[in-house]
Amino acid sequence: MSSMSNVVSSPASGAAERPVVIETQDLGKTYRTGFWLNQRITSLQHCSLTIYQGETFGLLGPNGAGKTTLLKTLLGIIRPTAGQAQLLGRPLGDHTVKQRLGYLPENPYFYDFLTGWEFLQYTAGLFGLSAAARQRRIVELLDLVGLSQTAAKKKQLRQYSKGMLQRIGIAQALVNDPDLVFLDEPMSGLDPTGRFQVREIILALKREGKTIFFNSHILSDVEVICDRVAILDQGNLVCVGHLSDLLGTADEYQVKGRGGQFSQIDPWLDNLTLQGDLWHGHLTGSPYAFVQQLSQMGSELISLQQSRPSLEEFFMAQISQRRAQASSEKGSRS
Repeated sequence: MSSMSNVVSSPASGAAERPVVIETQDLGKTYRTGFWLNQRITSLQHCSLTIYQGETFGLLGPNGAGKTTLLKTLLGIIRPTAGQAQLLGRPLGDHTVKQRLGYLPENPYFYDFLTGWEFLQYTAGLFGLSAAARQRRIVELLDLVGLSQTAAKKKQLRQYSKGMLQRIGIAQALVNDPDLVFLDEPMSGLDPTGRFQVREIILALKREGKTIFFNSHILSDVEVICDRVAILDQGNLVCVGHLSDLLGTADEYQVKGRGGQFSQIDPWLDNLTLQGDLWHGHLTGSPYAFVQQLSQMGSELISLQQSRPSLEEFFMAQISQRRAQASSEKGSRS
């Protein structure tokens, strides 16, 4: 695993043969602000990404990093001030592409006095679905997001919990059976039960082969869901890659133990270090087989844990390293 910034991994096996769904080249966005609009704030700069069909892609970053700016730029809600991008093989803003997109904003607005069923009927109507197709699609979506038809038909949206609103929001994002789904902080503000439910919905979409692009602060969920991730900080792309490339493989373990014969322990461990009767090293074989052999070696296991860091640890290290480097460069210029 590399801890360097700007880590960019190669596509997964077979990815290069899949169609490119999102491609950006030096994409940037600068806002004008101030009373005379004479001040500039750069929210996104030099962003180059390639996302393939069927990928679940997670965009990570602290508040104000530019995540929502990138997402809204891709959706055509705001226009870039630099670079270019394509969605589904068409340039940004192409109206024919929007029929194939699904979108759940971070803070969606719903019509409070509509029931969930009425809201989905309204959304389906915007895409021109026939009455029969609407009925069939709404039933499918309610089943997917775990909402009962009875509650959807009788309960107004103002009576929904946060988790229920998030699920009906995902349903509306899928009403047109999109090829590409954008989810902006889909787990924000949810309790553990709500987060689990939304995570299961995303995994179900992943199994269907949908391409999913989403922002999140819940890094433990991202680690479970995503094929690849990117980290954005202060408008700059810090790194992009598969989790196995960024974090290392999940089957690497560090072992600590006490006692036993060195000659028997040594074949199992790389970088074996001894301190009195204590030892530790990197396990090269099966952890299950090793643990079973320990008693025969006369050894006692103290700890067995994965070598690779969590995504949260990697994220904090990357952000800290980048900001320390930026501070050093600023100091040297001054």
